[in-house]
Amino acid sequence: MSTYKQFLLDLLRTEVADRDVRRQQRLVRAAKFPRPKRLEDFDFDKNPNVSPEVVADLKSTSWVREGRPLVLIGDSGTGKSHLLIGVGTAIAEAGLSVRYITTQALVNELAEAEAARRLSSLMARYTKVDLLCLDEFGYANLDKKGAKLLFQIFTEREERKATAVATNSPFAEWDKTFGDRRLCAAIADRITFRCTLIQTGTESYRFQSTEADRQATAR
Repeated sequence: MSTYKQFLLDLLRTEVADRDVRRQQRLVRAAKFPRPKRLEDFDFDKNPNVSPEVVADLKSTSWVREGRPLVLIGDSGTGKSHLLIGVGTAIAEAGLSVRYITTQALVNELAEAEAARRLSSLMARYTKVDLLCLDEFGYANLDKKGAKLLFQIFTEREERKATAVATNSPFAEWDKTFGDRRLCAAIADRITFRCTLIQTGTESYRFQSTEADRQATAR
């Protein structure tokens, strides 16, 4: 009898584990990451600007549940998108809802929804997600309408839902993206309040890897 009970217990544990894995996979798919990236694969040796301890803390869901922002600033090729997707993947696998999108794509989607008179429903969808990952923040200049729509997203999510942004523009240059200094200041205030800031630096480790491969081939 005890053997049969143990068999049933093992079967139940297997079913629960399988259900958890399927849920993790479903949440990762729903996030719409453009490519798979994991924090475990980030090469900290090639980018000593990034603290392994700080990144390890981001695997915890506590900062997401507290609605605190994450800001990744650095030049192209320094690992911002890798970290953004890796953090998002870790949070999704921990059981929370995540959505990845580039900033320009989000603004375009919001503008199209407004024109079609369905902005409220789309805004509610982006407001509800636990972690919104915005890539390429500040890469393209936004018109005033687009900047206001983006500001609305940040306002709706402020201190309730977490937002992570990856940008190659330092804070001092954000006014070029948004055009309006007051609007820029308001957006920056919402993104940076109680945020975790990671500066990935200026040296592209993609370039370093390419150069190392070239030199190895030349030998």
